[in-house]
Amino acid sequence: MRVKCVLCDTIHTLDDLSAIAKKLRNRPIHTYMCDPCHERITNKTNDRKATGNFILYRSPAKENEW
Repeated sequence: MRVKCVLCDTIHTLDDLSAIAKKLRNRPIHTYMCDPCHERITNKTNDRKATGNFILYRSPAKENEW
């Protein structure tokens, strides 16, 4: 399966039987990101977290009555 990275627009080939290929085929809303781009974003996010100016907005956890 040929896929294109959403950030760097490079084309990669994936094994047709791999889990990520199956996920991309069955759920078209999911996008592919190559490993170098994924690592770069992870490193930059960790650097932003280390500065202390990073705020992660999450909805408050609600208690389930059951």
